[in-house]
Amino acid sequence: MRPPRVLLADDHNLVLERVRSLLRNFQVVGTANNGRELVHEALRLQPDIIISDITMPILTGIEAAHELREAGSTSKFVFLTVHRQPAFLHACFAEGALGYVAKSHLGTDLVPAISEALSGHRFVSPSLPR
Repeated sequence: MRPPRVLLADDHNLVLERVRSLLRNFQVVGTANNGRELVHEALRLQPDIIISDITMPILTGIEAAHELREAGSTSKFVFLTVHRQPAFLHACFAEGALGYVAKSHLGTDLVPAISEALSGHRFVSPSLPR
């Protein structure tokens, strides 16, 4: 069985490297540094899961998720966030996201969020308000 294919999107390379280091059992197929690149790479690569920052240049992660859903993408979304306001959580889930992970808890929450998303279940970092 092949490992799940993952696309990473964040406008900070240090975050991309941190996330990549946590994904030993996954195949990282690409990265993007803004929302427009995310849409392009997701359509080109057709990953199983997209791990995306919310706040990025050109298009936000939420706007990119919307465009991908409109284009018929079936990739599952897990968002990374520093935002504690429930409005961001609700906006992400409204665009079909299955995961919402606090960047401060990547080490403990990211892999469980991906596992839940791949199973079709939602995950929210326990440290975040709902």
